[in-house]
Amino acid sequence: MATYETKQIRNIALLGHGGSGKTSLVEAMLYLSRKTDRLGSIADGNTVCDYDPEEIKRGFTLSLSVAPVEWNGVKANFLDTPGYLDFSGEAAQALRAADSAIIVVDGKAGVEVGTELAWQKASDAGIPKAFFINKFDDPEARFGKIFKQLKEVFGVSICPLLIPMVENGQVTGFLNLINNVTHVYDKSGAHTEGAIPEEFKATAAEYRDMLLEAIAQTSDELMEKYFNGEEIGYDEAVEAIHEGIIAGDIAPCICGASTKLWAVEELLNVIADSFPRHTAKKTEKDENGDPIEIDKESAETAVFIFKTQSDQYGKLSYFKVMNGELRADAILKNSASGKTEKLAHIYTICGKKQTEVDSLSCGDIGVVAKLSAATNDTLSVSGKLTYQKIQFPAPYYARAVLPKSKGDEDKISQAIKRLIEEDYTLRYENNAETKQQVITGLGDMHLDVAISKMKAKSGVGVDLTIPKTAYRETIKKRVQAEGKHKKQSGGSGQYGHVKITFSPGETEGLTFTQSVVGGSVPKGYYPAVEKGLLESMQKGVLAGFPVVGLAADLYDGSYHPVDSNEISFKMAAHLAYKEGLPKANPVILEPICELKVSVPDTMVGDVMGDMPKRRGRVLGMSPQPGKKGYTLIEAEVPQAEMADYTIDLRAMTQGRGSYSLQFARYEEVPAAQAQKIIAETQKDN
Repeated sequence: MATYETKQIRNIALLGHGGSGKTSLVEAMLYLSRKTDRLGSIADGNTVCDYDPEEIKRGFTLSLSVAPVEWNGVKANFLDTPGYLDFSGEAAQALRAADSAIIVVDGKAGVEVGTELAWQKASDAGIPKAFFINKFDDPEARFGKIFKQLKEVFGVSICPLLIPMVENGQVTGFLNLINNVTHVYDKSGAHTEGAIPEEFKATAAEYRDMLLEAIAQTSDELMEKYFNGEEIGYDEAVEAIHEGIIAGDIAPCICGASTKLWAVEELLNVIADSFPRHTAKKTEKDENGDPIEIDKESAETAVFIFKTQSDQYGKLSYFKVMNGELRADAILKNSASGKTEKLAHIYTICGKKQTEVDSLSCGDIGVVAKLSAATNDTLSVSGKLTYQKIQFPAPYYARAVLPKSKGDEDKISQAIKRLIEEDYTLRYENNAETKQQVITGLGDMHLDVAISKMKAKSGVGVDLTIPKTAYRETIKKRVQAEGKHKKQSGGSGQYGHVKITFSPGETEGLTFTQSVVGGSVPKGYYPAVEKGLLESMQKGVLAGFPVVGLAADLYDGSYHPVDSNEISFKMAAHLAYKEGLPKANPVILEPICELKVSVPDTMVGDVMGDMPKRRGRVLGMSPQPGKKGYTLIEAEVPQAEMADYTIDLRAMTQGRGSYSLQFARYEEVPAAQAQKIIAETQKDN
């Protein structure tokens, strides 16, 4: 591969709803640019970007992959992303490295949830956007309907560049509105240019006027030309589209069919001519969101690691050159760890194929093996630069992990840690209280893929189940209890006798006091009594859950000068606990969580109606800050009722809703629910 300067490099994230054809579009571009000698197919499992065995098996993209395409002296690094919500962390990584985004739309389905989310994510990332409306080889694809949808949903910046010519329900070619010519394709995907037929001139004029109006917004000179009815030349139009894309005033729209190679060449031309390079935005952001000037000539070489991939050969770090030029054998310092890293060999990557290079210019994307650095780390000459980190979506879909084979318990944690190293939307916890290993992800498909990869990479097979809830027990009533431990079996005996008042405590743990008068229990045995109560509190009297909020006052007892010892008083405390707590109105406590749900205004009723089914209490509603047309619902909900909320919320909102869940406090379980919990616990035991 030739060496490319910064001005020749384009980094483009491919976003869109699952199944819209992002991977097929990359495949078509690679084929047209002669990077591949055959057009790969998802159905055949031989595409460049979907090379992972899980992707081939399932037939859709699961993780971010990079594919550089060389076209007209430009190198376009395409970052192909999954379209499914469970893998949105991969899209977040792509958007951090990209300088623009192409949102791929299914020409038959039109604007879908994934289309809306892609626009929102690209807008949040502050990068320009364009649309490729795909699958126009389908007779049911309708440009007019979809273009209208795009304008209604995303606004006036939507600008047509290439639209289909349709006769008798069939696409016969495409109208290029920039230079007013047609592109007609044969079966091989080759095309010929020609004049616009008479029957399509009215349609071409209507949409070209929309294009010219959008172009005119980019400068006073073009605005004057437009209003005076003067012709805007091809070069002027291309430059205006370039400026409009960078400013966000124009979101160009191109129609085609990637599997037939229709309009893919025209899309590549627009990318080469008009899409922005890394330095177009002038500055990057640091960890605090403050601007850092980009200087491609600077000696301060800096790279940002936006993805990590682990396999049997070690770790592969994907990076973007954020500043300066990166040369092989560069020695850089990690601002996060302070460690020095030597990048002995640097590579470009296309799917899984690596090509070693001597250097990479500012803005380019590459990979390096066996770094100790992790995703989100910045490496620079000085070690003082830290670029803004990727904000990954928080996972809330939790499942307990059960080994399929005995003896695999210890292997599970190591296998999951390998997955977490490359997937920052996975969480893992070994819960000491419930004695379960818990993995948390973005949804059921996410976890299903994770455990499949774990089996393939580490040989560990597991099953998933709903995790246990960490309940607590406490008391609501003040009672007095007595415990006497007496044992005689020849020789020294055991004797301990305590009288304790149990009552609700004001702190979470045990509040232990003594009001013994006259030395009926020597002070030396107080710690043993307290220790006996602490050990007893590990298991409540209702369902065996830990006891919290307990106050215990040792007010009387007795001892034997020979037979009394610490063990005897520990046992006596335990007996008093067993006698007293059942009389003290014991109750079960459950974790209550703060729930914040962001949902479209039109779907608030469904989400609100679901809350009582989960024993939730709605605290309030307000417009979602920075998200027009969305409402933020705040509620408190028992954790036990939220196991499948990720799936249920998607169903209620067609994937448009999102939420956060944070532990708030423990609260008494209603009596009917408590009986169910006790019955389930007895059944399990």
